[in-house]
Amino acid sequence: MTLHENEVPIDEATVGALLREQCPRWAGLPLSPAGSGTDNVMYRLGDDLLVRLPRTAEKARSVRKEQEWLPRLAPQLARAVPEPVHAGAPGAAFPLAWSVYRWIDGDEARHDTVHDWSAFGADLAAFVRELHGIDLRGATRTGDLSWYRGGRLQDCDAWVAPCFADCRIASDTTLDVETLERLWRAALALPEPSGAHVWLHGDLKPTNLLVREGKLHAVIDFGCLSVGFPDAEHATVWDLPPQARQAYRDALGLDDPVWARARAWAIAVGITGVSYYWHIYPAFVAECRARLQAIVAAEG
Repeated sequence: MTLHENEVPIDEATVGALLREQCPRWAGLPLSPAGSGTDNVMYRLGDDLLVRLPRTAEKARSVRKEQEWLPRLAPQLARAVPEPVHAGAPGAAFPLAWSVYRWIDGDEARHDTVHDWSAFGADLAAFVRELHGIDLRGATRTGDLSWYRGGRLQDCDAWVAPCFADCRIASDTTLDVETLERLWRAALALPEPSGAHVWLHGDLKPTNLLVREGKLHAVIDFGCLSVGFPDAEHATVWDLPPQARQAYRDALGLDDPVWARARAWAIAVGITGVSYYWHIYPAFVAECRARLQAIVAAEG
């Protein structure tokens, strides 16, 4: 499935050619699809490895970022995170950087995998507290560590605002766009964040949270890793049930302005996702719509 105009084709033959060229010791291992997202395509390699390839040249920057920073962050985090074991170089079969990681067993966070959502929300908050507490070691909000999430909401309005109109005219949508836009505008009027910059995962949605025995076990996909204000980090809790969301907020002690800005970031990601992927990625649109509907429901 092609999602972007400048996307590089990826299939099992591509991965096999890269392995034969750069990792011949693994070339004979079984290879099978392991999912895909808006930025990357994954293949499981044998029992213990995962191959991750970026869809576009822009996304390849995230691959290099994970290779550089994950080994530095992992020792300071209590829960498992991806471990890069090979930094793939552009080759004849694929023109971009790519990675091989240790496979992490676990299930996505869902109603049938999480036993106690309040405990899960508190555990996720503990991970966020750990990550945000790691010393930046000179890292700054520049280059690959500068991303729109973690900056100012006001800087995003120029490209977020038109998406509300797109969603109003999209066929078969039942979103309460007026409420969502009102909440977005209210957040824009709040004072800007004034705290220190921290490390941000950037995309703590349920598909990036792996569960074992009903509890949070690992956090994956650090392609959005950046440095910035923490408000945007909290946006994905609207993907979780209300009890997890409340436990998360309580555990971190998030005040009303931070919560409103976090909700606005959730709206921004959701509304732009619906607008951009409406005709090409129905599963992701459904994910975005569910997040936006949860925001509206919480206001009711």
